[in-house]
Amino acid sequence: MDFKVLSTDSKSKARVCEVVTSHGAFQTPIFMPVGTIGTVKAIEQRELEEIGAELILGNTYHLYLRPGIDVIEQAGGLHKFMSWNKPLLTDSGGFQIFSLSGLRKISDEGAEFKSHIDGSSHFFTPEKIIQLQRSIGSDIMMVLDECLENPSSYSDVEKSIKLTSRWAKRCKTEFENTSESSEARLHFVSDGQAKQFLFAVVQGSTYKELRKISAEDLLEMNFDGYAIGGLAVGEENEIMYDITEHTTQFLPIDKPRYLMGVGTPEDLLNCIERGIDMFDCVMPTRNARNATVFTSRGKVRLRNLEHKFNFDSVDEESDSYTAKNFSLSYLRHLFMCNEILGSQLATILNLRFYMKLMEDSKEAIKQNRFIEFKNSFLQKFNSKIN
Repeated sequence: MDFKVLSTDSKSKARVCEVVTSHGAFQTPIFMPVGTIGTVKAIEQRELEEIGAELILGNTYHLYLRPGIDVIEQAGGLHKFMSWNKPLLTDSGGFQIFSLSGLRKISDEGAEFKSHIDGSSHFFTPEKIIQLQRSIGSDIMMVLDECLENPSSYSDVEKSIKLTSRWAKRCKTEFENTSESSEARLHFVSDGQAKQFLFAVVQGSTYKELRKISAEDLLEMNFDGYAIGGLAVGEENEIMYDITEHTTQFLPIDKPRYLMGVGTPEDLLNCIERGIDMFDCVMPTRNARNATVFTSRGKVRLRNLEHKFNFDSVDEESDSYTAKNFSLSYLRHLFMCNEILGSQLATILNLRFYMKLMEDSKEAIKQNRFIEFKNSFLQKFNSKIN
């Protein structure tokens, strides 16, 4: 993987890095809008580009079920199918299978599960996960891993990280034995040379010793990047930060670090401080659809009565289309009337907020003042909830 560390912050582990893919380069820290089934909810691809999104996430489990890999293959790959000409990362679906609870059965061979849509039975092996992501044509692929509920016993987690390592090795073998040369993956690549990359997932729950073992096992396999999974699943924030900082010390400095499923603006900043490069979370889009937006002065709940006659911008400091053109009163009106436009405008506002947070974080790191920026931002952001 073409990866460079461009800047570091002397008072933390925060860093600015560049990752080059076949569908373009992006700089970290970066937040990925979640486009589970080939769409980020309530926002168009054109608008994603306008707000500064450079990398979005899809989910292999969901795309496999709908629309089906055969549809994506015939369309020429996910980039072409959804008309997105920038980098894509696909999660393996391990977390989604974990969340099915009684509808799944895990064995050394793979994961058997029933579709949450129609109850049909399916079986994912590490090899199949790689094959599916080859067909999807994502720039960054994730291995199949096992994510346990929190809390889990030490013995259960120990067994689980061993299974995750065995699955990762099989994923790597399949990845090395397959090719990204199909037409589906070349659609938007000008030089005709598509390239996919494979990231492993470090597990270990909240047990530091097991996190270390998991990381060291996976490092021996030499993946293109490393993710930290199994956090933000119910543990307290300080525990998540502690495990993140503990784990990053075992990850190579010359490869990307991805914290999966995180999170709030506070989580992002605190984990950038601890050396994380990449994030994804449904929080900004889900909150938007539920009439809660992120602004420079904190969260704003748009349905609150106090906004009925407030004709000011929802956020005077935001450069988003929503903030520049619509008042709090109008946004409240849309949600009180259940108008779809409310979700669209709130989603634009929230995702632009997250993109700007990453842009400002990069600039602060380059100027060696990330901690000052973080503290100043959070003091203002947490000062009031409306």
